[in-house]
Amino acid sequence: MEILSATSKKSVLDPRTKLILLVFVSVFVLGNAGGDWAAEFRVALNYLPLFLLLSARRFKPFLFGVFFYTFAYVFAMFVMPHCTGFLNFLILAMCGIVLRFMPGVFTGMYLVSTTTVSEFMSAMERIHMPSQITIPLSVMFRFFPTVMEEASSINKAMAMRDIRCGGTKAFQMIEYRLIPMMTCSVKIGQELSAASLTRGLGGPGKRTNICKIGFGFWDYFTFIALGAGLAITILHGFKVI
Repeated sequence: MEILSATSKKSVLDPRTKLILLVFVSVFVLGNAGGDWAAEFRVALNYLPLFLLLSARRFKPFLFGVFFYTFAYVFAMFVMPHCTGFLNFLILAMCGIVLRFMPGVFTGMYLVSTTTVSEFMSAMERIHMPSQITIPLSVMFRFFPTVMEEASSINKAMAMRDIRCGGTKAFQMIEYRLIPMMTCSVKIGQELSAASLTRGLGGPGKRTNICKIGFGFWDYFTFIALGAGLAITILHGFKVI
């Protein structure tokens, strides 16, 4: 039962749908593809990862994202047009970081936190992705959650020694937190790589998997929504609508 529960789906979307969504967010939001023609589609792509995080009961990043998106849109629409010089540049940079980079971060967070390694490997096999790409990505799926756990443990240990930003030993924060994190990251990467090889990820035989993946209602709904947004952007480009 533990094995089955560990490999069951944690979200409403198939891993392949999450990867397609990540590509759309990277191209249209971070890459600014479509320019002004994709402005409305870009707003929808900004908020879509937040609602997916909410569906996965990730309330803290959802509230964090809604607050900063609203803050950035208000400043970009009502405050920045009335500012000049350095203040205009500062607001533009802050809004750009929030509205361009954070959607990709939230989409990646949703992908990593709601997809198990088995589901990801099974999805990669379905699309016939080469193992030279699948194995490093599967190691990364385990790497980031493990590093976050180590960072949380280091923060708690340093807080007990009064080493924090607002404490009396603020200058020691970088030394006592950054160096242990660098050491732990290297060690975790080596251990995960060894574990992957031990499990036979690089073997010549075909890998079996007990987890079940497949497209459902919300996957098709996401495909239709992304296709409609792309079609509207193209029609805007040809000035049809």
